Amino acid sequence: MKTDSIFYQLFAEFPSIFFELIGRSPNETQGYQFRSVEIKQTAFRIDGVFLPSEDNPDKTVYFCEVQFQKDELLYHRLFAELFLFLDQNPSTYDWYAVILYPTRSLEPDETRLYQVLLQSSKVQRVYLDELESAADKSLGIGVVKLVVEPPENAVNRARQLIDQARQEIADRLSSQAIIDLIETIVVYKFPQLSRQEVENMLKLSSAIRHTRVYQEALEEGREEGRTEGLKEGRTEGLKEGKLAAVPLLLKAGLTVEQIAEQLEIEIEAVKQIAQQQS
Repeated sequence: MKTDSIFYQLFAEFPSIFFELIGRSPNETQGYQFRSVEIKQTAFRIDGVFLPSEDNPDKTVYFCEVQFQKDELLYHRLFAELFLFLDQNPSTYDWYAVILYPTRSLEPDETRLYQVLLQSSKVQRVYLDELESAADKSLGIGVVKLVVEPPENAVNRARQLIDQARQEIADRLSSQAIIDLIETIVVYKFPQLSRQEVENMLKLSSAIRHTRVYQEALEEGREEGRTEGLKEGRTEGLKEGKLAAVPLLLKAGLTVEQIAEQLEIEIEAVKQIAQQQS
């Protein structure tokens, strides 16, 4: 599984999850940008950095390292990159480093050189398999924990998270974007299955019907259909109204197949509109 890219996508779209994960208020996301940072004149690139915006210079810079395989030189590299960054950015107000492991067993065995840093208030290690209580309460942390969920439990847990996303649709997290990430995680866990099979397994067609963007787009299509039907006096008007909703659903990230199924129209008609939009 491409775990690092999933985490960086998750933090880029929902930075509040990172701050929840380290026990901070999600409100701390205000004034931050999640980026990768290249260290000038070296071969180093730090993939996950929460940088304060220019109008918030007195905020802490957060460094995030996702480590899903054993690497005895991890701390050598991490702290070398971190202090090179500080050397090249001397106006940095403060720093904090977070290392995410799926389990404690993947942490380097020899940490003697960096014990002072690792035991300081500047560094936090997070072990995803130990997030049980937090994962039950928080949707964001639950999605993070899904990455290390055993395959035999992953589908049921993913369905629970999808239901939770529906219920929290008015919350700060975008329900559909979270559902997309949940689906992506499950796809990586079951590489032998097609995306459509995963969608069926997770009952995502039902989930899509409950998203706000789908309901708004469908209602717009229905309204157009009623208008066209009254104006033209024929059933073609309803179909035209449904087709008017297709661009909105494409923009929301639904596939051509999903749109055709949910609007109950021919897939070729949806494909034609998708081609016009591209």
